[in-house]
Amino acid sequence: MTSERLEVQRTIAADPAAIFRVLSDPQGHVAIDSSGMLMDATGGPVSAIGDTFVVHMDRESLNDYPMGRYDVTVTITEFVPDREIAWTILGQIRPQIGHVYGYQLEPVEEGTLVTSYYDWSAIDPVWRDAGIFPVISEGALRATLGILDRTVARSAPGASA
Repeated sequence: MTSERLEVQRTIAADPAAIFRVLSDPQGHVAIDSSGMLMDATGGPVSAIGDTFVVHMDRESLNDYPMGRYDVTVTITEFVPDREIAWTILGQIRPQIGHVYGYQLEPVEEGTLVTSYYDWSAIDPVWRDAGIFPVISEGALRATLGILDRTVARSAPGASA
């Protein structure tokens, strides 16, 4: 881990395919978000690099910048079924920021070791100079993994709601 990348891990008692289904679905992103910024999403599950969907955001949950409600486009930058998914976010502001979020999935005896990462090493110099990164904390990444675990468990065949 560098000072421009956060990584957290958690073992989830589910197979990689079950976890990947949540991570490749725009509504899955909304369901597991611990920041409170993701309000809804438009678009279907992604299946390749370059696929996109729109996320309807509300920055008020972070109480850092008065951006209110806005939309961003998520663009998939890495896509290996049941192994890795990553994306960047295209918004209204210019220049585009260039940060990346992603997940790597590794089968282990107990289920799947999930690595969540947030990388801002290639952001535009305008945003680097602004000193606002990381926007999301390591704690928020860990919390999202906990919510992912709960979400996958609830969506498993035979799970009680």
